[in-house]
Amino acid sequence: MSLFKGQIGLALKGMAMGIAEVIPGVSGGTIAFITGIYEKLINTIKAFGPSLIGVFQNDGISGVWEEVNGNFLVALMVGMVGGIVIGVFGVTHLLEEFPQHLWGFFFGLIIASAIYIGKQVSKWGAFEIVGFLVGTAVAYYITIASPASGNEALWFVFLSGMIAISALILPGISGSFILLLMGMYTFILPKVKEALTTFSTESLIITGVFAMGCLVGITSISRVISWMFDHYKNTTLAVLTGFMVGSLNKVWPWRNTTQWIDKESGEILSSIENYVTPDNLKILKEVSVSPNSFLGDPHMIPVMILMVVGFLAVFGLEKIGSKSA
Repeated sequence: MSLFKGQIGLALKGMAMGIAEVIPGVSGGTIAFITGIYEKLINTIKAFGPSLIGVFQNDGISGVWEEVNGNFLVALMVGMVGGIVIGVFGVTHLLEEFPQHLWGFFFGLIIASAIYIGKQVSKWGAFEIVGFLVGTAVAYYITIASPASGNEALWFVFLSGMIAISALILPGISGSFILLLMGMYTFILPKVKEALTTFSTESLIITGVFAMGCLVGITSISRVISWMFDHYKNTTLAVLTGFMVGSLNKVWPWRNTTQWIDKESGEILSSIENYVTPDNLKILKEVSVSPNSFLGDPHMIPVMILMVVGFLAVFGLEKIGSKSA
């Protein structure tokens, strides 16, 4: 019974991660951290590698299953798939209808998460302070950076996969936003869709190269983070705390849009006053402003209430995480 409850708990954590991945600027790594499974997840991903061949030869499938922490991984992945489905249909609706309210909730959640992770640092010395400042600066720069022009060469597609998937498991950094900054979002996503619908040779090759980049990236970054936790845990935690603090600019509830991108043509627009098909547009760049300068109803009271709710929600997630990681 306790094992069943543990699997249900993991699935719920995975669901929360899946929902978070649908939110632009919010990382599933953030949820993994505050629910107490971040290190375990990193070490599970790290287990995938050539060494599994030897494990299979010596211990068979059961040995491989144990080596990759199969029960943990399956429960988490099932939850993530469910969370992504909920996010696509539910959270995207909320983003369209109540954007300030939803951003307010996540703003409070990430503030509390940063405090929670910061408390895990047992000693704040010079390295930890520098790591925190660097993490904050990098994450903040990502939220304000202008997109690059992109590159359709296969080596750059591979690199894009490596970097984007690495960002997905770092708290405070969104993989889809990284693709936007690299100028690859409007190239990769249509090719993946084309590969799944028309099976054209070109799209299949590009999708395959991107997937290979993702595979190399996630296995590489998991080893780096695992090594960092083993040898420089306090500094690593400080950097991750900085990532979360720096990312707050991306989830600030009151932001005015300054750039859009046409999802079909890839054209970047600074004004859409006379644009005929707004459904094709995706917000590319926004500027954080005070509630008084926000172009629209700021919904001050409900947004502030949801900030508090998001802040307090972390303690609930932390309580779940303390029961079974």
